[in-house]
Amino acid sequence: MGSQFAPDTADGWSVLHQFFHVDWQGLRGVSEHELGELVRPLTEILTRYELYSDRGQSAAFHILGATGQLLLLHFRPSFDECAQIELSLAQLPISRFFTPAHSFVSVVELGMYHTSKKIIQTLQEQGLTPHSDEWREAYKAKIEPHRENLHERCYTEIPDRRYISFYPMSKRRGETYNWYAEPLDSRAQYMMEHGMTGRRYAGKVQQIISGAVGFDNWEWGVDLFADDPSYFKQLVYEMRFDDATSRYGDFGDFYLGIRLKSTGISQYFSGVLPEFQAP
Repeated sequence: MGSQFAPDTADGWSVLHQFFHVDWQGLRGVSEHELGELVRPLTEILTRYELYSDRGQSAAFHILGATGQLLLLHFRPSFDECAQIELSLAQLPISRFFTPAHSFVSVVELGMYHTSKKIIQTLQEQGLTPHSDEWREAYKAKIEPHRENLHERCYTEIPDRRYISFYPMSKRRGETYNWYAEPLDSRAQYMMEHGMTGRRYAGKVQQIISGAVGFDNWEWGVDLFADDPSYFKQLVYEMRFDDATSRYGDFGDFYLGIRLKSTGISQYFSGVLPEFQAP
């Protein structure tokens, strides 16, 4: 099977990661009453979107290190609604103490390598001309039921875990190893093996992949959620030995965060990390 076939994807939530530096010294200069007034509107927004619904969801995290102290993660039905929450937050009085440090724009994505491969093989066996009108119509009729079966997973909730690890990644396009020059059969096999590694951490780590091709500088964003951050290290390390990663994976910066519930936002901006209330 030739490399000209692109595997299909099932797409869901539009996703916006917002990373901010916080002016902690500036916040120390305001009175306790003023701090409460600054924090209250942010708490209200986070409370409104903390629970999963068809409107989407938002979550806050403290990011360790110097790359940005606050992450606001938003899942929304569309990029228009991502833009609206971005604008709404920018209008808050407390936003003058936030400096944008980084961002990532993407959509929740589930790969359909093996499904695409089987459908393409079937259409080839039927003698249809690749990419013809007849081919596209037959392909769509076969792929859509599979995409519909993935709908719930594409519109997943933000896992209620204590820790998050976020990183962007792309598939290598080098002279020796070029992911996009590999036949679909090979790519499907690599991804199957890669997925088997991830499944060994079922119940320990929850993973949400989002596609960013055409939206950001990297091709995917990876969000890992766990109650024990040591699992992030174990999982990412083990995956480095998969061919899909060792030959074809390029990675950006990693960000480790701690979940902040809306009930603890006031305490957080007072300089105290709130306790995490497990579900």
